[in-house]
Amino acid sequence: MATPELPDDLPSATSRSSQKDVEVAHSQRLASPAVARNRDVILDVLRDVLAQRRQVLELASGSGEHAVHFAHGLPHLEWQPSDASPRALESIADWRAEAALPNLKAPITLDVQAEWPEVACDALVAINLIHISPWRVTSELMLQAGRRLPKDGVLYLYGPYKRDGQHTAPSNEGFDVQLKSRNPLWGVRDLEAVIEEGERNGLRLDKVVEMPANNLSVVFRHQG
Repeated sequence: MATPELPDDLPSATSRSSQKDVEVAHSQRLASPAVARNRDVILDVLRDVLAQRRQVLELASGSGEHAVHFAHGLPHLEWQPSDASPRALESIADWRAEAALPNLKAPITLDVQAEWPEVACDALVAINLIHISPWRVTSELMLQAGRRLPKDGVLYLYGPYKRDGQHTAPSNEGFDVQLKSRNPLWGVRDLEAVIEEGERNGLRLDKVVEMPANNLSVVFRHQG
């Protein structure tokens, strides 16, 4: 049975760092096994939903491997990684230096629950974020997306979800228990609650794409 991705690449919605990222020898880079598993299937979705976008702000970029992979695969985009963790920012910068991609910007400090820096963007990307953070992070993310995205701007979310209040697989239910054992404020979110939070901030659900390991790609567009 397919199982959800364990949070071995814990993103940093607020100032915290992963304990399961693996340090790459002789560098500041972190390497996350989850990225190797999901980056290509996510890129396939992003090629479609970001085809008309130009400036992406990635939240909770973690190790930085996703940023490198997507900037390489989507050369028409200017990709701005961010994180709240100093350790993650070091890793992102090191991966960026090695990749030397002209469209991958230097990482910036961004704590979702604090004041956001002024960054121009027509798309926001958050991978494995909202289930590994308190619900107030989701609320603030939707609020900021509603304020900052232009008309038809994209918010892309990736991770596991409940649907109609029910887990989509027994493995997701076990994953939810594991998350809450780490932090009772974390957990697999109800997709309908996330959609409602988006609508409250002018974000319309565009599509839901089923992904491997019981994850979903959830795409919103700003109604303007």
